Amino acid sequence: MAAIGRFQRGEEVFYAKVVEGELYRMQGDLFGSPSFERKPTPMKGVRTLVPVTPSKVIAVGLNYADHARETGKSVPREPLFWFKAPSSLLPDGGKIEIPFPEHRTDYEAELAIIIGRRARNVTPSAASRYILGYTAAQDITDRTLQASDGQWGRCKSFDTFTPLGPYIETKLDPQDLTIQLFQNGQLRQNSHTSQMIFNCFQLVSFISTHLTLLPGDVILTGTPAGIGPIQSGDRLEVRIQGLAPLINTVK
Repeated sequence: MAAIGRFQRGEEVFYAKVVEGELYRMQGDLFGSPSFERKPTPMKGVRTLVPVTPSKVIAVGLNYADHARETGKSVPREPLFWFKAPSSLLPDGGKIEIPFPEHRTDYEAELAIIIGRRARNVTPSAASRYILGYTAAQDITDRTLQASDGQWGRCKSFDTFTPLGPYIETKLDPQDLTIQLFQNGQLRQNSHTSQMIFNCFQLVSFISTHLTLLPGDVILTGTPAGIGPIQSGDRLEVRIQGLAPLINTVK
């Protein structure tokens, strides 16, 4: 496999391999040993969906030291994670909706891990075998509510607050990838995944010692420095080396 997407035409939802802009339909189970049709499927009327339907979305905070500094928080001694509502997922091309325009609401570019196998008490050295692939994401955050609540579930779980996709890249080394965010064409975040405090394999291992990860679950691995506010009309583009860009607008 390589880049895999989830698509819809009419009432039909299907997975397909994406090769040079063409779709080759998947046969079988995404989390098993799927095969793909040899002829591309017509693109007319096809729209891109969020690439998975997870049982849970797990977000990791303060996983880049420069981001911890810009927020005035200490670097954690072990991964700091919480849950985002799966209903907050938004596909590539979707519109981020700000529920409280009077609040500060921020972008956060992130690399997302897609779990491929049931994982419990996995070691870091074995973690790669439980990962299906990677995709781009954002962890949109209502900073005003984050400050007032003292916990992060509500401020990050509004509908549309987790853009994800467009595709899962199944052949990718996540250790040192450029991660960038552009706001209206202006570069706002620019870092490398090598700057993570806890790398992808350490995160899967740590989280799996506390709960069971299921196929399709999503782990957001944290954001680097450069976070900032969004407003209606913005165009946000997450670019991560080796992945298709994730592009969303704000209303």
